[in-house]
Amino acid sequence: MDTSAHEHWTDLTVRRPDDVRTITGRRVSLSWQMEKRAGHIDRLMNRTLPEDFPDPVERGDAGDVLAVLALSESIRRDLAARRGGDIREAILLGATWTEIAAAIDTTPDEARAVLRDWTERQHQLHQREVERGRPLGSDADRHASVLALIELADDEPKAAGA
Repeated sequence: MDTSAHEHWTDLTVRRPDDVRTITGRRVSLSWQMEKRAGHIDRLMNRTLPEDFPDPVERGDAGDVLAVLALSESIRRDLAARRGGDIREAILLGATWTEIAAAIDTTPDEARAVLRDWTERQHQLHQREVERGRPLGSDADRHASVLALIELADDEPKAAGA
C-alpha cells in the first residue's frame, strides 16, 4: 500500500472490526493493525501515570478501548483466515503433521481438519470467482494437491520436489 493509504489508515477512527479496510476495500496489513492497536494501548497505559508526570502525555479514553477491542477482533479474524494457508505452507516446507499440531497446540487430525476446511473454502471461492472472470482461490489441481498433503502420515514430511 502507498503512503496515501497509510495516511488514510493512520487518520481512520476504528470502532468496529469492519472499519479495518483500505480505501479500495481490501484488508489492512496485520503490521499496520498492530501498530495502530499499540498506539491506543500506549495512551491507555498513560492513564496509570501520576497526574503530576513531568512529560506531556496523551491519556487514553473510551474511544481507545473501543479501538483496541475492534482491532483485536480484526486481527483475530485475519489470523484465523490465514491459518489454513500457513499450515499448507508449513507442510510444503517440510514440517510434519506432528510438528504442526504441536505448533498450534492441537492433534494432527485437528490440524488436518483446519487445512481441509481451508482448502474447501478456497476451492469454493475459485468456483464462484471464475464465473466472474476473477481466478481467485484454488483451482481443481491445487485443491487436489492440498488434499494429498492431508494424507501424509503424522511424522511423514512432504517429499522434496514433490
